[in-house]
Amino acid sequence: MTHTENEITADLIAELLGEQHPDLVGLPLTFGARGWDNQLWRLGDDLAVRLPWATQDAGELLLKEYALLPAIASRLPLRTPVPRRLGRPSERFPHPWLVTTWVAGEPADRAPATRGAEAADTLAAFLTALHLPAPDDAPTGRNSRGGLLADSGDGFAYFLKETTDRGLISDPDTVREVWDDALAAPDWTGPALWLHGDLHPANVLTRDGNFCGVVDFGDMCAGDPACDLAAGWALLPDEAAIDRFHRSYSSADAATLRRARGWALLKALACLVIGDNGVHGRPGGKATWGPPAAAALQRLTATRR
Repeated sequence: MTHTENEITADLIAELLGEQHPDLVGLPLTFGARGWDNQLWRLGDDLAVRLPWATQDAGELLLKEYALLPAIASRLPLRTPVPRRLGRPSERFPHPWLVTTWVAGEPADRAPATRGAEAADTLAAFLTALHLPAPDDAPTGRNSRGGLLADSGDGFAYFLKETTDRGLISDPDTVREVWDDALAAPDWTGPALWLHGDLHPANVLTRDGNFCGVVDFGDMCAGDPACDLAAGWALLPDEAAIDRFHRSYSSADAATLRRARGWALLKALACLVIGDNGVHGRPGGKATWGPPAAAALQRLTATRR
């Protein structure tokens, strides 16, 4: 992570609004969260400001959301942060930024879903609505998301070694068996579908034990739905809910679920490392990412022991 050269403060955001969107000046402004790529600040009751702060391509991801999400959000059954205004790079802040709608709820890495059956149906309905064929000019995903699982082999090897060396996993051979089975599954032969691309617990919001919103569509892309279906292992509370999610989703065939297990495994290993970094105060670490990743890994490997 490479922090932006600008310290993001309420005063800075007020200046930017005054320069480019003066009608929004004066609305209460409160800090919301620091994500992997962007910071989030609540603006009034119904809006939010999102600004790049920690990765070099964060601004590019915001521009993608601004271009793609408004046309898709209206068909989704969960609330999403729909872009309303675009902030242009300026001398004061040399990156694009967004004013979006505010989505209420608690991130699932802090407030996990507990109503398993309802959450399974909610997640399946969201992905069924999202996963429609994308146009030929739709973007491809970062880090092979939505593409061939085999293209992420180097990433898997890195995170498997890291989690093993740090003592975060006890049976790397079983983890590798799950990965190898996913790699052996037939490739996706259907049309490239619209994907969220980054469905992990910090990007899904809950209320009263069920999902109520999905945020951070910067990795939105077209490809294999297995990439998004991987989320069930990290987001849902138990095997019964995961099985119900797979049954409720519109077209989760056996090969797609095998590939999804591979994507889920890769995400779990990566989030274990990020969680461990957070526990030990290392840059880029997020301690709350560790527990759901550990739970996902346990579910993914349980049938292989």
